Amino acid sequence: MQKAPMTPLGYQKIKDELDRLLKVERPQNVIAIAEARAHGDLSENAEYHAAKEKQSFLEGRIQELQGKISRAQVIDPSTITQNKIAFGATVKVLDVDTDEEKTYQLVGPDEADIKAGKLSIHSPMARCLLGKETGDSVTVKAPARSIEFEILEIRFE
Repeated sequence: MQKAPMTPLGYQKIKDELDRLLKVERPQNVIAIAEARAHGDLSENAEYHAAKEKQSFLEGRIQELQGKISRAQVIDPSTITQNKIAFGATVKVLDVDTDEEKTYQLVGPDEADIKAGKLSIHSPMARCLLGKETGDSVTVKAPARSIEFEILEIRFE
């Protein structure tokens, strides 16, 4: 089983979701199934079938989250002291063509969210950035075009 790097914040979000599913949603679903079962004939009981379907979804999600937690290798970026880009780094880059500045944090695949500025460490852009320093330029091959970025700032927080 391969470990997956994860920030403390990403790990906590997964734990919080798992706790909510186990302590709130699963018990509510058990009650919903019992109430629907009390209505009688199960073969034509839409409430019962919906509750059972939700139960299946909940159990699948619980197993998925438990797997992520068991594989997590929590790395706190604030403990890293270096000037090269590595896991957990927050990087400010400049798109050389458009003069647009963007900020990304390199995180594990389970917490990646491009809209929130969190890049998976395994993404093509992150792989281009790894090991680079402030002032370096990188070219990322995107489907539409190649994009050149200049690294403006690297922080570990």
